[in-house]
Amino acid sequence: MLDVEPMDHEQWTAEQETTSVIVDDHSVRMAYRDAGPTERDEPRDTLVFVHGVPTWGYLWRRVAPAFEDEFRVVVPDMVGYGNSSMREGFDRSIRAQEQALDGLLADLGVDSFTFVGHDIGGGAALRFAAHQPERVRRFVASNLVCYDSWPVEFIVNLGLPRTEGMDREEFVGQLDFAFAEGAAADDPDEAFVAGMQAPWLREGGQRAIARAAVATNTNHTTEIDYDAIDTDLLCLWAEDDVMQPIEYGERLAEDVGGEVVRLSGAYHWVPEDVGGEYREELADFLDG
Repeated sequence: MLDVEPMDHEQWTAEQETTSVIVDDHSVRMAYRDAGPTERDEPRDTLVFVHGVPTWGYLWRRVAPAFEDEFRVVVPDMVGYGNSSMREGFDRSIRAQEQALDGLLADLGVDSFTFVGHDIGGGAALRFAAHQPERVRRFVASNLVCYDSWPVEFIVNLGLPRTEGMDREEFVGQLDFAFAEGAAADDPDEAFVAGMQAPWLREGGQRAIARAAVATNTNHTTEIDYDAIDTDLLCLWAEDDVMQPIEYGERLAEDVGGEVVRLSGAYHWVPEDVGGEYREELADFLDG
């Protein structure tokens, strides 16, 4: 495991690539970061890190790059998020995100892999694991949506029609609430907050975040056949998160079969709040 300093969001963006995926017969641009050993060095596995709402792949800045010495590391921006397409005309729900992930991994030639999922990206990954269990070697669940654990009030409110027409100051205040006040640290890293906010502050960002919020659909996790998920599971869960309480992680571990590791001193942005501890726990799981 590498000892890395988190990069800023401009550098992260510069290192991304893009491809086209199909969502309900619509071609949609999807951005992703793909790094790891050279072709001469066979990676131990492929790790696919999936973010949630309202973040993007940059959420994993303190974790994912640390594994690029031994693993192929793929970090997508879900469609409608980050540097992926934010245009109108396609679904952003986790049902649709499952399709997008499948298309991306097919494009990259990734057959079997390990999922590391957070929030609604983790919900999409659970659907994938239930529908294609033979492809998911291991699964790390971190404060992800499952069963009826969501949506949360803050995200529902972002989906209201007024979000698009919100004045700039109020909209930035909403993002500050989500990323700065939602972090465990009293003085969160300015680079993290700026990076999380950047895609939504671009032209069309307010409309896009409203579209993402509207697309939240609890049916897409309550309908999952959790018994069909057949993989090694680690619930690496921030125990102080009020948005996705640890009881849901414990339920998931009981139903699928797996371990729960409680991370103290972390809220919902667990890879940012306790990046060092997260890396160590993930490394131990991958070595097991």
